[in-house]
Order: sequence, then C-alpha cells, then structure tokens
Amino acid sequence: MQLRYIGLMMACAMATTAFAQNTTVTAPSRRVRKLEPAEVNILGSYYSQDGNHSPVTGGIGTEQLTGVTPTIIVNVPLDTVTNLNVNFGMDFYSSASTDNIDFNVSSASKSDLRTHLNLGISRRNSLARTTKSLSIGGSTEYDYQSLSVGGGWAQESRDGNRELSLTGMIYFDTWTLIYPEELRNGKSLVSTNKRQSYNLSATLSQVINQKMQASLSADIVYQSGLLSTPFHRVYFREQEIAQVEQLPDQRLKYPLGLRVNYYVNDYVTSRFFYRFYSDNWGVTANTIELETPIKFGPFFSFYPFYRFHTQTAADYFAPYKEHSLSQVFYTSDYDLSGFTSHKAGIGLRYSPLTGIAKFGLPFSKNKTSLKGIELRGANYWRSDGLKAFIISTDLNFTLPSRK
Repeated sequence: MQLRYIGLMMACAMATTAFAQNTTVTAPSRRVRKLEPAEVNILGSYYSQDGNHSPVTGGIGTEQLTGVTPTIIVNVPLDTVTNLNVNFGMDFYSSASTDNIDFNVSSASKSDLRTHLNLGISRRNSLARTTKSLSIGGSTEYDYQSLSVGGGWAQESRDGNRELSLTGMIYFDTWTLIYPEELRNGKSLVSTNKRQSYNLSATLSQVINQKMQASLSADIVYQSGLLSTPFHRVYFREQEIAQVEQLPDQRLKYPLGLRVNYYVNDYVTSRFFYRFYSDNWGVTANTIELETPIKFGPFFSFYPFYRFHTQTAADYFAPYKEHSLSQVFYTSDYDLSGFTSHKAGIGLRYSPLTGIAKFGLPFSKNKTSLKGIELRGANYWRSDGLKAFIISTDLNFTLPSRK
C-alpha cells in the first residue's frame, strides 16, 4: 500500500473533535445551565512523495504521488452528557505510479477522489463514571468501498486518575477488481473482491503524579478476504510476463503501545510514544516518537517532533525478479519490505484565551470564535529511497449555544 493517506492521518491526529448543537437543560431548581460551546475543526493537508520502488510496476519505477485532504470534524453536545461527532473529508490524489496500471498517460487511474464520512455518538453516566459510544462510517473511491461500525466503553476511577477503555471496530470492504492492462484476459486472478477487518483495542490510562501521565494500549486486528492489491505486478526469475500480487487471505496483527507525557515546567512538556508491532506474515516493527511542545508566552507554542520506525520484511516479499514461480504467495510492495524510516518536523500553534477573531453567522445572534490555529510540516524518508513532505493545518472554531 502506498502512503497516500498519511496526510489525512496526520491532520486527524492534530485535531480535537468539534461543532455543537445549541441547547440548554433545566435543572430541578429551574436554573438554566448552558451547554459547552460547539466546536468545528477545519483541517487540510498537502502531501507529496517520490521513490523508485512502485508495486504497480513490480517493485521498480516511480512512486510519485501528491495528495490534498480537506476534512471537517464537528462535535455536537446534544445535552450535558451526550455528544455527536461528525467527520467528513475528501482525499484527492494524483499519482504517476498508479497511472502505470494501463501503461498509458492520463488513464482513469492517474487521479482519484476518496470521500469518507463517519458518525459517532457518546454518552457519559456520571454516577457510574462510564462512557459508552457507537459509530458508523463509510468511504468510497473509484475502485474501493468501505463500511465500518463500532462501539466503545470506558470506565473512570473514583478519583478520576485512571481510565480503562475498550473499543471494537468492524470494516467491510469491497474492491472493484482492476488488473494490470496486459493481464486482463476475462478470468478472475484473485479469489474474492471482499475484505473484512475486526479490530479490538484496550487502553489503560493513569495519572502517575502531578507531572506525569502514562497509558498502555493493546490491539488485536484480524483481517480476512482480499488482502493483496489486484493491480500490483510481480515479476519472476523464470519468465518475463508479470503476475498479480498474491497474499494469504488471513492476517493477524497485534501491536502494543506505551505513551508517556511529562510536564517539565510551565514552558516545556515532553511526549514520548513507543509501539511494538508483530503479525503472522513475519513483519516485526518498532516505532519511537518524541514531541516537545515549547511555550512562548501563554498562547503561542511550537513543538519539534521526530519519529523513528524499523521493521523486518514479510515472508512473502522479494524485490523485482527475485521471486520464484514455485512460490504460492508473493509481493514486491516495499511497504512489506524490511526498512528503517524517519519523520522529523515542527508544529506551531496560536490559541489566545479569548480567541483570535469573532464573527457572526446567519443562524446565530452570538459571535462565532476562531479559537486557535495550528500548522505542521514534516519530512519523511526511509532506507529504500522513498521521500515525502507533508504540511497540514487545523483551524479550531467554537459556536456559542443558544441562551
């Protein structure tokens, strides 16, 4: 799989949830309590990459790709204990790599628009200190459609210093089977066009002391169905003509993560993240992330960040023309190769206590506030020669509730 969604992932990581319906509740004493203001986050990112190991052309050739990903995240407090979350976005990309599916310029695969929508609702029980949530979502592009459903449960300790959360997600994906141009003979080259993914995640968060917080997470991911990409070519030592990528129809992943946030002083905070990953395809990976927000005054901060990743190759990976026809499964996708990668960048955030600017909207007598602006930029490079650049923004608005 190429890295075309890294921009959206990074932008979503920047965001807080946002946008709210304006309602009030009346306590038994008849005092009116206002809801928290609604929030809207408008995200955007630009991503560009290049390399010379495209899986579309068998592990050689250009990996050039650019992507633009506008996204809106809306959080609506329906009442004092219930929140509705809406996440809508688009991912437009242009790729010289996938254009080689047909070996002709400006084919239908040269560019694509992915659209996604996710809806979630959560409700907190203050007496039991629990939060329950449900979500549903979907995405579509020219050769791929996905539907997801999920649920979550979280239990907070009596003193509020510890929380255990469980989340489950199921994804139902369908491919439109597009094969490389020279391999379209009217026959099916893969066994199915369906894929299912089942994700279960558990996270334990703990306030250790006044300066340190930590969390442990564990995931189990089971996938079945079409786990290869039907337009990825693989070339063999014994023949010139390619075949389409073939991978097992089951995969089990089990990552573990540790996150630690340490408050140094009023101006510096340190954030550390470590992730161990392993699966039954032979991939083992270790990831370390460091981020250090530094404040200049009460409202402006910048944060350098760095990510290091290393992984072993999948059992089924080999470079161009190094596979044998006797193999049952084979891929030349360098995302499944052994490599090390680095990502380094800097983020800037400006968020005054009273907001940056206020303006009116047609449906509200009160002013809408632009609360904060965030900008991130990063370079990514890995040992197989792939290089990428991403810049992303986050505009945070609050919408006042009705009195």
